[in-house]
Amino acid sequence: MRNIFRDFNVGDDEKNRHEAMHPMILLVIIVVLCALLSYIIPAGQYERVLNEETGREMVVPGSFTFVERTPVSVLSVLTSITLGMQEASYVIFFLLIIGGMFGIINGTKALNVAVANLLKKLKGRELLLIPLLMIFFGCGSAFCGNFEEFLIFVPLVLAICITVGYDPLTAVGIIFIAATAGYAGAITNTFTVGNAQEIASLPKFSGMGLRIVLFISLEIVSMAYVMWMANAVKNNPKFSGCYAYDEKYNKGKIINLENVSKLTTRQTFTIIIFVAGMILSIIGVIEWGFYVDELSAIFLAAGVIGGIVGGLKPREICESFIKGCKDMVLPCIMIGLANAAILLMNNANIMDTILHSLSNMVQKFPAPVMPIGMFIFHEIFNVFVPSGSAQAFTTMPLMTALADKVEITRQTAVLAYQLGDAFTNIMAPTGGEILAALAICRVPFGKWVRYLLPLFIIWWLVSFIFLLYAGSVGYGPM
Repeated sequence: MRNIFRDFNVGDDEKNRHEAMHPMILLVIIVVLCALLSYIIPAGQYERVLNEETGREMVVPGSFTFVERTPVSVLSVLTSITLGMQEASYVIFFLLIIGGMFGIINGTKALNVAVANLLKKLKGRELLLIPLLMIFFGCGSAFCGNFEEFLIFVPLVLAICITVGYDPLTAVGIIFIAATAGYAGAITNTFTVGNAQEIASLPKFSGMGLRIVLFISLEIVSMAYVMWMANAVKNNPKFSGCYAYDEKYNKGKIINLENVSKLTTRQTFTIIIFVAGMILSIIGVIEWGFYVDELSAIFLAAGVIGGIVGGLKPREICESFIKGCKDMVLPCIMIGLANAAILLMNNANIMDTILHSLSNMVQKFPAPVMPIGMFIFHEIFNVFVPSGSAQAFTTMPLMTALADKVEITRQTAVLAYQLGDAFTNIMAPTGGEILAALAICRVPFGKWVRYLLPLFIIWWLVSFIFLLYAGSVGYGPM
């Protein structure tokens, strides 16, 4: 596999016409806008109480008060960059380990040869890879709450897609559209449904039957959309929103399927170690509650052991690791910038004001469509608080009280939350994981939004149907 990532430098003037805004510039603009909002939006705060079982603070409904304005200074804007990176350090170092591991495995050429042989055998049936991969990623999110962990697969899926004639948008879609459908279905997602149901005093993972149907519905429409778009690009490469851009950046990512050699014994054992690391990480997440620290340890070990077995010398392992880490610098910086924007709003005490204003707007919805109002509320607030668990402890006390007030079930309120927490995760520029994936694939954010928009509308329509049904039948604990 040739170097999976390419330089982001701009070429000649002719090619510059197709160049989109650099993603770092977009995020810097967002950081500055958040700082300016601290001079416009009044500062306010909710009282919070400690949930002793979880150790997390929860908002107290009806406790909002305006406080003295604390606008952000120029120094605060500058320091927010490093503070944002510190807050996201667990993801940033996870990405560096991922990059380093792939750098080592790529240094052995084992992955290149293995993928080339697989694609050669699947020639003419490449479209089948899309539903198979999307089911895997979707189930990981629906049952285990996986999301940022899937960044490990981006380089590999990207290389496969480019080789078989798809575009980078398809690669990002296979992973994160499927993961978003899974997050919205949230069958046994502890981070979203688990926390929300606990706050709403509902049995953990109750109401699973409707969520299973919801997940299957979202996954089907998602797979159909990605497959349709991928097939259209394969038949006509200019159909891709990234066509001109891909011509510049992605030609070198194609895996050569001509004269494919067989895996050597060393390469075979390297692939076995690589796959074993993936399987161990999945089992660890499901059975032992592994998160990024444990996963990083597994990937680091798989990379080093795979490099030794693959025949790399100690110096070559180190150089390959550093080379892989370099490829992850841009995604890491973007995650830090996204966190800086959120940090500024919290420090300026305007996040609670936004929450208070949005919750007041929801109360104006008529009772029959209140679940849709709650869903829209969460979709908007998710732009400012992308973390599912953080959003649950911030918003669910308010939405639970509102559900009781308008006489809709708390389970319906949880359903509106889980759906609203999902979709804008991959549409908003504050979603660090999707920005990292787009940076790895060298996809401009604007092109991703245009690609995703039709499916986004379909997702909303499916959500409306399930929310209206839940509200009408009194969706309960079950």
